[in-house]
Amino acid sequence: MAIEITDSSFKETVLQSDKPVLVDFWAVWCGPCRMLGPIIEEVAQDFEGKAIVGKVDVDNNQQVSVDYGIRNIPTVLIFKNGEVVDKIVGVAPKEVIAEKLSAHL
Repeated sequence: MAIEITDSSFKETVLQSDKPVLVDFWAVWCGPCRMLGPIIEEVAQDFEGKAIVGKVDVDNNQQVSVDYGIRNIPTVLIFKNGEVVDKIVGVAPKEVIAEKLSAHL
């Protein structure tokens, strides 16, 4: 299951992780975000133990959204060693997301 990441937990959960981290920036009111949600959950299950998969609610965690220039949602960022190594804007198929995350394992 994807973990909830907040402004206060972002540094520890994402930037200091020894595993790749996929972060889904989303909002409750966002239709495409709701379409992507189940895909993110499947990716979280598939990569359990290999990568961290989390979600940032942009309405409740505006600082981290501003820090990473999130203008459109859904946006998925993949971090490795505290750096953004890949980005997907909009809804993407599970295969595309899994392939991009696998490239950083």
